[in-house]
Amino acid sequence: MTEPNRRPGARPVVTGLGVAAPNGLGTQAYWAATLDGKSGLGRITRFDAERYPVRVAGEVSEFDDTEHVPSRLAVQTDHWSHLGLAAADMALHDAGVKPGDLPEYEMAVVTASSSGGTEFGQREIEKLWSQGPSYVGVYQSIAWFYAATTGQISIRYGMRGPCGVICAEQAGGLEVMAQARRLLRQSAAVVVTGGTDASLCPYGLVAQISTGMLSPRDDPERAYLPFDADACGYVPGEGGAMLVVEDEATARSRGARPYGVITGYGATFDPRPEPGREPRSNLGRAIDLALREARVTPEQVDVVFADALGVPGHDLAEARAIAAVFGPHGVPVTAPKTMTGRLYAGGASLDLATALLSVRDGVIPPTVGVRAAAPACELDLVRSAARDGPVRNALVLARGHGGFNAAVLVTAP
Repeated sequence: MTEPNRRPGARPVVTGLGVAAPNGLGTQAYWAATLDGKSGLGRITRFDAERYPVRVAGEVSEFDDTEHVPSRLAVQTDHWSHLGLAAADMALHDAGVKPGDLPEYEMAVVTASSSGGTEFGQREIEKLWSQGPSYVGVYQSIAWFYAATTGQISIRYGMRGPCGVICAEQAGGLEVMAQARRLLRQSAAVVVTGGTDASLCPYGLVAQISTGMLSPRDDPERAYLPFDADACGYVPGEGGAMLVVEDEATARSRGARPYGVITGYGATFDPRPEPGREPRSNLGRAIDLALREARVTPEQVDVVFADALGVPGHDLAEARAIAAVFGPHGVPVTAPKTMTGRLYAGGASLDLATALLSVRDGVIPPTVGVRAAAPACELDLVRSAARDGPVRNALVLARGHGGFNAAVLVTAP
């Protein structure tokens, strides 16, 4: 049984952003670094990675758990949840939302997760095998779980409305925004949404290496080059973004200034690959669905934030999908994640936050590192330096490992 829509005409707007990224902690620091082309990629320092085939990643090096998470909560949760809690706090403060002033059952939380609390889980598994089951902490049962960040945000701010988590790898960061819209059209007044990830530990890195898509290069400046003729895979990273979403009328009634409106969304799934045949992508269909819902033509889109996997075959498939909708070199395309690495569940949420900042300031951030575009990728890639707008409509794309595709259109308020 489905709950009837109580506010079917609600226009979802983003009123708060919170960012924890490898090239900047906090929205202002991240945005300044991104526009300047400052990368947060470097050699892995969270553990000794010399014996691993992947040694470059995007770490949130400025983040100190003790400054952002109470000590009693820090021991119960994984680093991934610490980043999410900090980003959520930033977003609520930015939006001017005071949870204590709102009805607890009208505040909702929905986040994206990819790997869950792998670092916490690794520590407890090490205790299990080295010392025995009695040494495994009681919080192992919840800290690794994909919904842990959602639960901790809900508890911390007394948000007792609908809460959930979506696991669709990179695409999850956009899927949660679609779910936030649904919740606003039903009973929620405010939704905290977005995603973070943090899986830079031996256990987590080995799981990522198994896909065969990570870059083996040691040079941070040449390790992650989406749509480049020299592309060889992507660089993993940690961090992400949290966003506060509410109905436009409610936001304006309390004097909030929205970053943008979520006007379009589309999601598809790729068919299972068949031996001897080129993989088929339904990303273009997701783009069409998002534009159709927003009632926006391809000519009205000012920038596309690409998924940008950095794997040649996948880059070509995305470039073809974009060109099929907008025409060859028909729209500016950017991938600022070359400065952070792919953050999995946090990546698309960070792209969404970046797109909203792009709309606010009328500027398109650069794709650093790319020198020679792959010949078959017919894209107007924004490289080296930021490009002035205006930016009224920004399209964000995300693909998740296993066949997930998602597209979200944000529009100036």
